[in-house]
Order: sequence, then structure tokens, then C-alpha cells
Amino acid sequence: MSTVSLTPSDVTLTPRNREFDIAHCLARDWFDNHAFKTAWFNAMSITFPLGEKFFIDSVRHFSDRIEDPKLKEDIRGFCGQEGFHRREHQRYNESLCRQRGYDLQVMEGRLERNIQRGYKFLTPMQRLAATAAIEHITAILAESALCDENPMVSPADSAMQELWRWHAAEEMEHKAVAFDVYRAVGGTEKMRRSAMRQATFFLMADVGMALVHMLRKDKKLWNLRLWREGWKFLFAKGGILRRIGPAYKEYYREGFHPWDRDTRPLLESWKSHDALPA
Repeated sequence: MSTVSLTPSDVTLTPRNREFDIAHCLARDWFDNHAFKTAWFNAMSITFPLGEKFFIDSVRHFSDRIEDPKLKEDIRGFCGQEGFHRREHQRYNESLCRQRGYDLQVMEGRLERNIQRGYKFLTPMQRLAATAAIEHITAILAESALCDENPMVSPADSAMQELWRWHAAEEMEHKAVAFDVYRAVGGTEKMRRSAMRQATFFLMADVGMALVHMLRKDKKLWNLRLWREGWKFLFAKGGILRRIGPAYKEYYREGFHPWDRDTRPLLESWKSHDALPA
């Protein structure tokens, strides 16, 4: 089992201190002018601030046991990137709820309770395994967001594309940090796969509950046509979740590593089109 960073040497985990002016987008259905699609992305954003604090805590818990200098540097980059993501999505969520009448405390409450149960009932190693699992999910979603052909966020307003693509690029850069720390401190393959199954369930439940809350507030919860379109958006051919299915399943393969999927060309493409400085 490797005890070192396997992130490629030419991938630098740079925390980019970005701020985004998106309030004017959040007041309306900014993704393809569609209530369900917009609510899906907004619901994902709701999970980020608390989730990313959990990820940072889970990785930092083991930082003093890491000897590899590169992995130590990766951890610093990971924490810095996730810290900025947490801040920007907190601002995103507060602005969204203020403008559209959603209850942030209600939506974050379920996630907060799950996280507190995690701190109470899971060992530090299990929490790290859960972090590695969710980091894989976010990384393959990021890959889909930045792909050259039919990028996931292309129907969104330009300001929102900028935010989500920035977040996606950095998720892709640090996709192996929690995984490498997990392996370095003796995490098992059995626990790794089990954590993915559990993390997937709780993540989808938290996103789903937030989505339902938003559609209920928008008085569109019982719009069957909207749900049919939403199902296609997620699960039909080319749908967001269906298109990441093969990459998701790779995580269960014995000996898997996140950089088995070499996404450096996507990162370079994003950097070449990114108009903002690091």
C-alpha cells in the first residue's frame, strides 16, 4: 500500500481565492431556465459548506502521521481549496435562500445531524474513508463539468458556469489527497468500498431532501411534468448521473486510484480558457 502522494508532479494544488457575483442569477432559474435542473445544482451547493468542513477535519486529523513531503504539501493545498469552496458556497446558499424564501437552517439541519452522528459513531479512519469516497464522486462530476464535448454546466448562466467550473477544476486537482492519506495511514480496501456505498446513499438523500424543499417552496413539487424532465436530466442517456456511472463503478475495483483517470488535459483546457488569475 502506497504511503506517498500519487498526484502527478505537474498538477499543482493552488488555492485560488475567487469571489463570484452571482446574486442576480440565484434569484431565478439560472440553469437552462428550468426549475428542477436549477434546484438540483442549488441543492448540491447546500451540502458543500458543512461537507467541506467535514472533509478538511477528516484529512487534517491524520496530517501528523504523514511523512511524505509532497503529500504534506497536497494536504495544505487541499485544505486551502476546500476552505475557499466552503466560503463561496456559504455566500451562494445565503443569497439563494434570502432571495427565494428557502429555509437554509432546515436544509442544513439534516446534513448537520448526519455529520454529528458521523463524528459520534464513526472512527477517524471511517470518516476519512467517507471523505475519500465523496471526493471521488465530486471529482467525476467535475470531470463531466469540464469535458470538452457537452460539458455538464453549459446551459447555465455565464457567471454560474464560472463558479462551477472553478470549483470543478480544483476538485479535480485534489481528487486523490484524501485517498492517498487514507492509504498512507493503513486504510483497507474493504472499508474503502463500504464507505462509498454509505456515502453515496447519504449524499443523494441530502441533495434530494434539499431539492424537495426548494420545489415545495416554489410550489412546483407536484408538477409531474417537471419530475419527468428531471428524471431524464439525471438518468436518461446523457443525464448527469448516468454519464458518470462507469467512472463511479471504477471506485469499487481492487487497487483503484483516482489518478487512474488522467484528467490533466481537462485541467489544462480549463486553465487556458480561465480568464481570472489564480
